[in-house]
Amino acid sequence: MATKKSERVSKMKERIPEETREHYRKARKEMREAAKLLLPEGFIEHRRAARKEMLLAMRSLLDSAIQRMDEKE
Repeated sequence: MATKKSERVSKMKERIPEETREHYRKARKEMREAAKLLLPEGFIEHRRAARKEMLLAMRSLLDSAIQRMDEKE
């Protein structure tokens, strides 16, 4: 799978000039900065913390499932 992605990236680099890709990177950065201005203060930090909590909850769920499987063996 990683090989397919690297092949795709290589083909893209051949077809799209570096100047165009650099322009896209700068535009993406500016869009992110503009979006931050539209969001309430603290939103990004709260979203990041909530995402971490969801990942920890999933970890707990997986750990529990693995423990039950080990107990059955």
